[in-house]
Amino acid sequence: MKHITCIEDLRQVHRRKVPKAFFDYADRGSYAEETLRANRDDLQQIKFRQRILVDVSKRDLSTTILGEPAALPLSLAPIGLCGMQFGDGEIHACRAAQAAGIPFTLSTMSICSIEDVAANVDKPFWFQLYVMKDRGFIKALIERAIAAKCSALVLTVDLQVIGQRHQDIKNGMTVPPEWTLSKLFDFATKPAWVSGVLRGKRRTFGNLAGHLKGTDDITALGTWIGTQFDTTLNWKDVEWIRSIWPGKLILKGILDIEDAQEAAKTGAQALVVSNHGGRQLDGAPSSIEVLPEIADAIGSQMEIMFDGGIRSGQDVMRALALGAKSCMIGRAYIYGLGAFGGPGVAKAIDIIRNELSTTMGLCGVNTIAEIDDHVLAI
Repeated sequence: MKHITCIEDLRQVHRRKVPKAFFDYADRGSYAEETLRANRDDLQQIKFRQRILVDVSKRDLSTTILGEPAALPLSLAPIGLCGMQFGDGEIHACRAAQAAGIPFTLSTMSICSIEDVAANVDKPFWFQLYVMKDRGFIKALIERAIAAKCSALVLTVDLQVIGQRHQDIKNGMTVPPEWTLSKLFDFATKPAWVSGVLRGKRRTFGNLAGHLKGTDDITALGTWIGTQFDTTLNWKDVEWIRSIWPGKLILKGILDIEDAQEAAKTGAQALVVSNHGGRQLDGAPSSIEVLPEIADAIGSQMEIMFDGGIRSGQDVMRALALGAKSCMIGRAYIYGLGAFGGPGVAKAIDIIRNELSTTMGLCGVNTIAEIDDHVLAI
């Protein structure tokens, strides 16, 4: 990996090594992908203020996230189907994050189950929750996260209605998958990926399979999932979840200042300014566009995290300068996972760490706490 210099390099290797359907699942967005593009474009429009002749010999990237020490202001966001990017992908990604000293978030729609990951890593991790119509199952899922000693619950609040992802439909990304001649040929040209996934513990949604009556086979499970996203979800459900979950709560998917103000009333410790990586409401503003006003409004009441378009340490610096306490990366680490497994995730984290450290030095700051809008050319 010595010639891998940036996240885009990992993306290109990922695209070569992983079947198109799974690469596109991670890489693409909803509808015309306007919001997907805006997340990147708007970040790149933010320019830094270069400072010179400042002693930056003692730069320190360490911080705290939800009161816990972190080696840098970064966590790995919840991503579904990691185990189909690389066999046992969730376990490999969690190990890489923990070795780097940052949090990992396991998705409800993961391939490895909560229990699979807990049995194979040394420290607690975060668990992300989608609230489905079957509240009994959701209660049991929260209780499983408690039993696994998960250290935070990340409640995703922007998936009541699913935005259409055209490329997933074109690629037949269904459960079970649609098998076509072109897909079989694609798989056949990637034997390393095939053998890796076959060696993995599971090839379906580990948190769901076997825990729901009548969903032991993948077809029944796919049918159940398609009926379960709940359009009635509302703020009272957050109260219900808080009554079950005793630990730290993060609300992910806030993009509006009024929603942020409501979130601050729930008792949650943090929120994530996020538009689901441009995979939900197409035409929504970029995450970075709305971050400053949300941070100004409720940053003193709860911790502000940022998600949406991060591909570099420079992007992390931009988000911190505009009010985020830490950032989440999704695609950036998935590219590494698909490219090289756990070492690829570690490489993605290292790239961002090194870029952030260099950017801090060239902007004349030594600590994360010093980063504010004074580092920007505005």
